[in-house]
Amino acid sequence: MTIFSPTQGHQVFLNYRGEQLRYSFVSHLIDAFERHGIKFFVDKYEQRGKDLKNLFVRIEESRIALAIFSTRYSESIWCMDELVKMKNLVDKEKLQVIPIFYKVRARDVRRQTGEFGDNFWTLAKASSGDQIKKWKEALECISDKMGLSLKDKSSEADFVKEIVKEVQRVIIAIELEEGENPFGKKKRRKVENCNFPYELPDFKRSKTKML
Repeated sequence: MTIFSPTQGHQVFLNYRGEQLRYSFVSHLIDAFERHGIKFFVDKYEQRGKDLKNLFVRIEESRIALAIFSTRYSESIWCMDELVKMKNLVDKEKLQVIPIFYKVRARDVRRQTGEFGDNFWTLAKASSGDQIKKWKEALECISDKMGLSLKDKSSEADFVKEIVKEVQRVIIAIELEEGENPFGKKKRRKVENCNFPYELPDFKRSKTKML
């Protein structure tokens, strides 16, 4: 099997709940990205002492982002604010976001129900109405996109491989969209969700829509 190495170095931003996933799932995903030559940014590489808002700059520098939803994702104000920033960039056609549902149902993320919803509404009690509205809009928008889902008794190793494969394909698609196609014309397709101009190739919508 050929290992793909990005030619343009499009950076992938990882948005996730660190206390829950940093030393488990995300550490394995980072290792896989490094082995496959995928450029990425994760907050542990951010210089200590800098304002956390500097992470928003890192999102702007990225072309792709993974929103890794887990049960504790919605208890973090930083996860939620990063997601709003990501959604805003998607609306401006500057970022492609792939939702990753890590042992959480896409429906619970979209509707803020279940354990995910319980954590969200606990956070919302200490937040403003405008902030909550932005969080809900971002959750609904991003979770409604085509993504990948891991169930409780599924193989994490296989899931990491699947994510790597799809990220590689998205990088290729972006590079093709930014360059010339064989017919000498740039091809751009509008996707209804969030007004992003690139269509994520070959995702299995049923994995998220049927949860």
